[in-house]
Amino acid sequence: MSKLFNAVTLLGAGTQGSRLAYMWSRQGRPVYLVDQSPAQLNLALATIQRLRASNPAGKEGKITSLTVDDLDPALRDSWLAIECVPEDLEYKRSVMLELDSRSHSQTIIASNSSSYSITDICNGLSLKADDRFVNLHSSTLTIIFPSLATRDNRKPKTMDSNPSTSANPPQATLSTGISPTTLYGTRAYMLIMYSIWAAIKRETLLVLEEGIATPEEVDQIYKCVLKTPRGPCELMDIAGLDVILAVEEHYAKVRMGIPNAPRKYLREMIDRGDLGVKSGNGFFSYT
Repeated sequence: MSKLFNAVTLLGAGTQGSRLAYMWSRQGRPVYLVDQSPAQLNLALATIQRLRASNPAGKEGKITSLTVDDLDPALRDSWLAIECVPEDLEYKRSVMLELDSRSHSQTIIASNSSSYSITDICNGLSLKADDRFVNLHSSTLTIIFPSLATRDNRKPKTMDSNPSTSANPPQATLSTGISPTTLYGTRAYMLIMYSIWAAIKRETLLVLEEGIATPEEVDQIYKCVLKTPRGPCELMDIAGLDVILAVEEHYAKVRMGIPNAPRKYLREMIDRGDLGVKSGNGFFSYT
């Protein structure tokens, strides 16, 4: 891969965009972090500096912050472009069209959504090459390939269907530490890990809503039993409770039997201004 085609572009400098920029720069790759808000870019860069200070790496790639008006030069250098915008389907669809029209034909275009499949996002869009569109999420660094080509999640897609595309997603990601995975079936709108995580956070919220335990108690038990560094309440705080609610609202629309109590509990927290780490208060205090 050419050094001139080695960068990663991230569109959206929120919680996930900031963390993805940090992660990719730790591989020594140049990273372009793009957002329409200069203030949000400054906040993201400050977050990245804190992450770097707490976990120093060797050679770190340069992170360049840009506004949307300066997107074209970033995309010219990028083998991978990732949208990290809020969980709004129409917004994501407009971003995908923008990335498709302005990027190199070999650039892999990914969505960081944890609740919308790439099939949902790209369905009906007129794209240059739909086999370069994938789901990618930062928590497990796993790329997911639903059946985008056929628009039918019951049928598997052969990812080598376009051998002329040198930026074939599975092959292009192997050297980055990402493990490509293919999803089939009617539930392919959910990432594998997030299908399991959805149940964990939902039951956590039910426990809290019913007053069975406190966030401190829930996380202490979770970490003790599963030997993980963080519990579900802290993880939700890191993601942002507004983001958690948006994902849950989408799941409630596409699946039967999703209880309302967890979403009601989140709405009450958000109404108080408790968004998690980003606001300084959530299940825990960060001030």
